[in-house]
Amino acid sequence: QVHLMESGGTSVQTGGSLRLSCQVSGYTSRRDFVGWFRQVPGKEREGVAGIDSVGMSKYADHAANRFSIHQDTIKDTVDLQMNQLKPEDSATYYCAVAPYRGRELDPLSSAIYENWGPGTQVKVSS
Repeated sequence: QVHLMESGGTSVQTGGSLRLSCQVSGYTSRRDFVGWFRQVPGKEREGVAGIDSVGMSKYADHAANRFSIHQDTIKDTVDLQMNQLKPEDSATYYCAVAPYRGRELDPLSSAIYENWGPGTQVKVSS
């Protein structure tokens, strides 16, 4: 079974950068969907960045041009580089993996994922 573990979350000031890493164990398909999501108390979990089955990256509007996602198939990691951080980026960030079953899906849709990491907390202050 797939096991995910996020790392890299910490406190940072507005304008700073962080790189979150998701270590993936137990998956073999390089076409699997991967994604980064975030959630704050009282709000719905929202997609941040994802990669579809053909390797295309997709970003939420709030992440476009600031965040980038990269899947390292050698290290089996999925990294989220976050730049120009804002207080509204503060959240618990989760990575997720979903198997490819022959049909393209939206990697920013939380509904497609069953495998989640425990999350890593990011706090951005001014």
